[in-house]
Amino acid sequence: MQNVLYICGMKEYDNPFHLKGYYGPDTFCDRKNETRLLSENMQNSRNTLLLSVRRMGKTGLILHTFNYINEQHVTPCLYVDLFSTQDLQAFINQFAGTLLATFPEKNSIGKKIAQWIKSMRPVITYDSLTGLPEVSIDFSTHRQAESSLTNIFSFLEQLEQPIVVAFDEFQQIRQYPEKNMEALLRTHIQHLKNVRFIFSGSNKHIMNDMYNDSQHPFFASTTPIILSEISNEVYSAFIDEKFGNHNRTITTDAVQFILEWTRTHTYYTQAVCNHVYATEKRKITKPIVQQCCHDILMVHEPIFYQYRQMLTHIQWALLKAIAIEGEVSQPHAKEFLKKHPVGTSANVQRALEALLKNEMIYCDELEKGVRYRVYNVFLSRWLERKQ
Repeated sequence: MQNVLYICGMKEYDNPFHLKGYYGPDTFCDRKNETRLLSENMQNSRNTLLLSVRRMGKTGLILHTFNYINEQHVTPCLYVDLFSTQDLQAFINQFAGTLLATFPEKNSIGKKIAQWIKSMRPVITYDSLTGLPEVSIDFSTHRQAESSLTNIFSFLEQLEQPIVVAFDEFQQIRQYPEKNMEALLRTHIQHLKNVRFIFSGSNKHIMNDMYNDSQHPFFASTTPIILSEISNEVYSAFIDEKFGNHNRTITTDAVQFILEWTRTHTYYTQAVCNHVYATEKRKITKPIVQQCCHDILMVHEPIFYQYRQMLTHIQWALLKAIAIEGEVSQPHAKEFLKKHPVGTSANVQRALEALLKNEMIYCDELEKGVRYRVYNVFLSRWLERKQ
């Protein structure tokens, strides 16, 4: 009989396909090569630029690598999520909160960090769900904030052992009102010998501009790792294994349908598998998977209709056309314009720029050229059905 945990009157099954957080190596799929490369960079004092589209598994890879590093030797690892930060003050608050969570006051390093942070008279609260500390420090002047940032990096540099800091969604600093953030951070980071950095981002255009344009402070300062889809063979074996570990079976054609339908994009593959597992069926067949996919789209349909209200007629038509094609390399080509009601080449160009800016679509640069795809795989599959 399957183990069941009852929480708040509801039963929660031990579903091995997680949609958020990191639950250890047993439920983490592959990324062996990327984990090795990332670990080698950290061990050899190389800062890393980690790039991929959203929900491809960057955060999971970072936390998985942290787990791997600490299995080899104890190294303090800090994961700082910058997605919600809006300015330098929020950056420092997030950084300080991560320091408090990583180094508890019960050890000597933690006591020093707590004393330093408390000296700035912060408001410290604790998240009701995670229990993690949240720090809020108000700075009277911009110079005071810059001085505090200097103190953070100086403190880390003085630790007795190397430390790893991962800044996730690092492109967010481009949105700060402080236009000198790149130069400010680069000034500190380039002199640190004891701290290794991972700069993770999902906006490839901004991140490439930051690190590949010689006019910007971070130019040529990192070793890049591009995170792409996990191979069908590896993901197929992972899915089969996880169902098998729970005395369940899934047919080969069912697995292949999942991987084709989700385009092997990590989040969407995990989401479909999560829903399929939740059916409690002992033998999973392709029709069961197809029904789960249909149910997922129906749940998201009200949101998808809202997207339609947010976009212009041409933008929506172009988004739908790209979804129908699956991927488009030449959206200005006569064949594409003739096949889909998207207007003139000039209309397509304006709509394309708007969809890219709003991250409704993304562009991959491949050896044979560029490729445009709808960012949200579920939205893409839903649009296909609306032909």
